[in-house]
Amino acid sequence: MIESMKNASNKTIWIILLIVLFFLLSCASTQKEKAELRDAEFYFNRGVTSYKKGQLDQAISDFTKALEITQKYAEAYYNRGNVYADKGQYDQAVSDYSKALEIDPRYEEAYYNRGIAYVKKGQLDQAISDYTKALEINPRLAVAYYNRGIAYGKKGQLDQAISDFNKALEINPRYAEAYYSRGVAYYFKREYGKSWKDVEKAQSLGHQIDPKFLDKLRRASGR
Repeated sequence: MIESMKNASNKTIWIILLIVLFFLLSCASTQKEKAELRDAEFYFNRGVTSYKKGQLDQAISDFTKALEITQKYAEAYYNRGNVYADKGQYDQAVSDYSKALEIDPRYEEAYYNRGIAYVKKGQLDQAISDYTKALEINPRLAVAYYNRGIAYGKKGQLDQAISDFNKALEINPRYAEAYYSRGVAYYFKREYGKSWKDVEKAQSLGHQIDPKFLDKLRRASGR
């Protein structure tokens, strides 16, 4: 009976020791993760500062170091993508935006900026798809309507372009670039009166009109 009680006591002690050991290991792991997160945030913040200073290579280096510490850092991929885009390295930019979206599928800015990168690469259908996804997340993103309109215009789909410029202007009635681009679309549709109206509205909002376009519009409309 006494031996049985001793065995039971020893088992209890071992269970307690295992629980304590597990707790200590968990605490150590948590502290390590917190330290890694602090290090990653340090490099991320330094990368943002370098980017703002125009030190693009240093920014890329810092964002990369942050990602070496923790790979699930959507903002680091997104910001490194922005730096690559500024350097004209659009393949790398698209890759980083895509990785950010794998981590956070509702990252509207990543969809929007990847759309811009796709336009730079001449991949208009992919750009339109990304602008559309950004708008599904944020239907009030006027700039996404505007840029999707530009992409439609490049494809010669003028009615879709005008529709998107209209939506951008519903959200932001002082969007000068949208007036101008809609005016250009109307020009190509030979609706010169509407074109003039939009061009003049864009001018009134301070947008500088391309003199060559104005000359073409004058000659086409007889004004």
